Amino acid sequence: LKEGDTTLHCLSSATIAGKMMLVRAMVLGLELDYVEPSSNPLTYISKVYDFAAMVPLQLKGSINNIDQIKTLLVGGAQISDSLKKQVQDISTQVFETYGMTETITHIAIKKINHKKNNGSILSSQQLPSETEVPVTSTDETSFRTLVNVSVSKDDRGCLVIEAPFIAKAPVVTNDLVNIISESEFEWLGRLDTVINSGGMKLIPEQIEVKLSPILDSRYFVAGLSDSTLGQKLVMIVEGETDATKLKQQIKTLETLSKFEVPKEIYCVNKFVETKNGKVRRDKTLKQILDSVD
Repeated sequence: LKEGDTTLHCLSSATIAGKMMLVRAMVLGLELDYVEPSSNPLTYISKVYDFAAMVPLQLKGSINNIDQIKTLLVGGAQISDSLKKQVQDISTQVFETYGMTETITHIAIKKINHKKNNGSILSSQQLPSETEVPVTSTDETSFRTLVNVSVSKDDRGCLVIEAPFIAKAPVVTNDLVNIISESEFEWLGRLDTVINSGGMKLIPEQIEVKLSPILDSRYFVAGLSDSTLGQKLVMIVEGETDATKLKQQIKTLETLSKFEVPKEIYCVNKFVETKNGKVRRDKTLKQILDSVD
């Protein structure tokens, strides 16, 4: 980013991600347009922008017009495989980000489109130089840290971030990861969502990836209390779904182990969300429990 670049701000400025859009514009001298946050921020926009940041819900709602953004950061929630497929052939350079309030902004990124068959990133004159943002990883499942950021994991298997220009002390997270190097890691899921079912530890986010080929609507898996298993794996789907048909489709997925097959499938009209469109799994699950009771 350089002085005079055009930027669209479509996030809530009540969140750290929205505040960072304002900070970037002020520090770098960007030309900033602001629109009210919504699930389809490009609906009434005809201008082309050099840069913008969105949550996955906004990217999905803007998919037909997203080429109006030259470079896009996407964060706040995991990007589904189906959405990744939709952005492969667009002109926009799309980066998935990793960060949290404690790190102020993202500390790692992952290029999610314009990939060769082997998963490596296609070279492009539009990409930042590697000295600014190292994005040459050939593993499309891994994040690569920004300059002056290093990573490791603790004895729980969770990510530890060393970013001296952002935080004086290491930032210890609850994110389960595979460490590839001190500058590259694969995100597996959240420690606090791990399901212990009959002694088997199941990571919901990994199971959700395996379920993605058979569903276009939003969904997630979670653990419900069970007298026999301790916790049983269940699946929650947004919108009307034929649960019986879905169960049959799940059985055809060879990537799922028998422990990763949901015991029950529940449907809700609408997921509970945060202001920036992130699904509140806990509150959505509570709706299920209240309706069952």
